[in-house]
Amino acid sequence: MKISASLYSGKNKTLTDLVKELDGHTVDYFHIDCNDDLSVFEDIKRIRQISTTPIDLHIISAEPEKFYAPIIENNIDLVTFQYENIKGDLTIPDGIESKLGLAIISQTDINVFEKYKKQFDFILFMTTVPGQSGGKFNKDNFSKIRQFKQKYPDKKIHVDGGVNADVSFVLRNMGVYSVVSGSYLVNSDLVGNALHNLRSDYYVPSGMLVKDIMLTKNETPYVDELKATFADVLTAIDKYSMGFTAVTDNHSNLAGIISNADVRKGLIKKMNDLDNLNVTDIINRNPIKVNEDFTINEMIEMVKNSRFNILYLPVVNSANQLTGSITFTNLIKGE
Repeated sequence: MKISASLYSGKNKTLTDLVKELDGHTVDYFHIDCNDDLSVFEDIKRIRQISTTPIDLHIISAEPEKFYAPIIENNIDLVTFQYENIKGDLTIPDGIESKLGLAIISQTDINVFEKYKKQFDFILFMTTVPGQSGGKFNKDNFSKIRQFKQKYPDKKIHVDGGVNADVSFVLRNMGVYSVVSGSYLVNSDLVGNALHNLRSDYYVPSGMLVKDIMLTKNETPYVDELKATFADVLTAIDKYSMGFTAVTDNHSNLAGIISNADVRKGLIKKMNDLDNLNVTDIINRNPIKVNEDFTINEMIEMVKNSRFNILYLPVVNSANQLTGSITFTNLIKGE
């Protein structure tokens, strides 16, 4: 996952010193917020004199067209336009060769991206109040990120706001391409250590719970043990592309899971009598599961101590009712 350092969040260093320090630790992008202010291009020119790190420019303006010429002149690498500030249609001239993104706040529906999907390369989720450095990450965005990824699988996802090491770990697991880090990174006494924590697959967050990051029950494949047919099981596994389906009883309790392997073993066992293959024959009644109130650290320790390779986990509450699931596929791909 790429790390974009929010330069204007720096409080204790000059722009030049901050750029040199971040370059010393090989940050991926320099993020610059442009609040309707053309003077940011003077800063960009100063940065370009001492650094080749790509510029990640965030335009917040009701008149984005006045920035087109300097974007072209300065050959900006990434340009994001804040959706809520745009008045009327946003028409990007052919001369702009930057990668383009649309930024939205937590309250804005992801469907506004539809209008820009042909020309824009990514979305930027603003996960705190825009313009407020040091804010807290709004966890509602986890669900929005998953929804966007499902609807626009070929578009990259960027996140800006409240990104510390805990949040970064989760976003990597979700397949986010790039995060903007402000106060956590640029105001750290040890910038290199903060950057390492944002990137490291060895960092395990301590403060977040499984229920903060899990796929909800509505996003999790599951079938009713008493009603499901073999076709229902196959459909659930295929629809969600997670390699399994949970199985619940008539009280929404987790009765077990059925994985691709369980289906395969059931077919082999009943190869000569497939008409009599019942769902109950292929349920794993004792799956590894995790409680929604576990910390992520507790979950990771459980996975590490398991003798099985785990790619997904059903999540339950204290009454053993299915509440969601966790999948580790994106984390493995990302690392």
